[in-house]
Amino acid sequence: MQQVLQRIKGDKVIWSVVLILSLLSLLAVYSATGSLAWRMDKSSGSYLVRQLGLLGSGLVLIYLVHKINYTKFARFSVIMFMICVPLLIYTLVFGAKLNEGSRWIKLPLINQTFQTSDLARLVLFVFLSRQLSIKQKVITNFKSGFLPLAIPVVVICALIAPANLSTALTLGFTCCMLFFIGRVPVKFIMALAVTAIIAGLLFFSVCLALNIGRAATWKQRIETFTSDDKSGADDEHNYQRNQADIAIANGGLIGMGPGNSWARNFLPHPYSDFIFAIIIEEYGVLGGAVLIFVYLLFLWRSILVFQRCPYGFGAFLSVALSFTLVFQALMNMAVNVGLLPVTGLTLPLVSMGGSSIWFNSIAIGIILSVSRYVDEMEGKQQLIA
Repeated sequence: MQQVLQRIKGDKVIWSVVLILSLLSLLAVYSATGSLAWRMDKSSGSYLVRQLGLLGSGLVLIYLVHKINYTKFARFSVIMFMICVPLLIYTLVFGAKLNEGSRWIKLPLINQTFQTSDLARLVLFVFLSRQLSIKQKVITNFKSGFLPLAIPVVVICALIAPANLSTALTLGFTCCMLFFIGRVPVKFIMALAVTAIIAGLLFFSVCLALNIGRAATWKQRIETFTSDDKSGADDEHNYQRNQADIAIANGGLIGMGPGNSWARNFLPHPYSDFIFAIIIEEYGVLGGAVLIFVYLLFLWRSILVFQRCPYGFGAFLSVALSFTLVFQALMNMAVNVGLLPVTGLTLPLVSMGGSSIWFNSIAIGIILSVSRYVDEMEGKQQLIA
């Protein structure tokens, strides 16, 4: 055990957060998939074993990636970005569809699907971190400094939005935050935001008028969220919202206890989109608050890595990857408690998933790689002193 701990480098608090989230994921997924296992005629532990395998492989990915010098990722970011663009186009045209949205592609040899937007998000942040570190001297120039940063964001978000609007919005907002941290002038960021809003509204109006894409679903979710009447039991989105509210009300302050959820039998996706409601039902508001604290702790430790890293690429990389993960978590929680319309965002490292766990693990491994480099550099400086 001691030899294993000696091989693990980087911020130990971040490692602890990963282990805590993994343990909570196993408990929550096992509880939330009971009715799913019954409907699919599988054993109650089958989904637990699957999740254990995914989380275990995720931990292996974190370990392997954190041993790689993070600067090497900059070299491949341009190539990977060029691969992601046609991959997203292929997903839109030929990908597996759900609710009129194409989000997944199937790998032919291993018969495994993965969500291309997860890969694109990871690659985009590595690419942007590289570009921001290179463009610092001309960052205030719109043509030579800002456009090379804005165009990749627009392209990736535009390709993700038709099938997965919530992910595109989350990605765009996180990129704007990264631009602000990277000293991009606020007027450029605001111009990009206004342009994106206008283009989005135009795209939504055209899709709604022609009855194509997922515009009708987006409209229904917005109307359900803004409506004063939440009692529509026949409406899918009202039904999800009502069942999530019941779960939270059942949980109270300290919860009903592990495995005692009632709402898991009624919520359509208690193991993914609405797993936070199940966690509150079983562990109470206190359990939900602890989970929020764990995510914020991860963000805080990543910000410390950002502050300690002397090089722009590593600093931007650690804050971008951590912020997008935590922001997605907060968005998912906000949907579960009724602060935002229903989306398809999952709870990172907690919801039952596949490729999302792997790509989030790679992102955490990169953050730990930056942390490991900073620790080693500071250790050498202390020896010299």
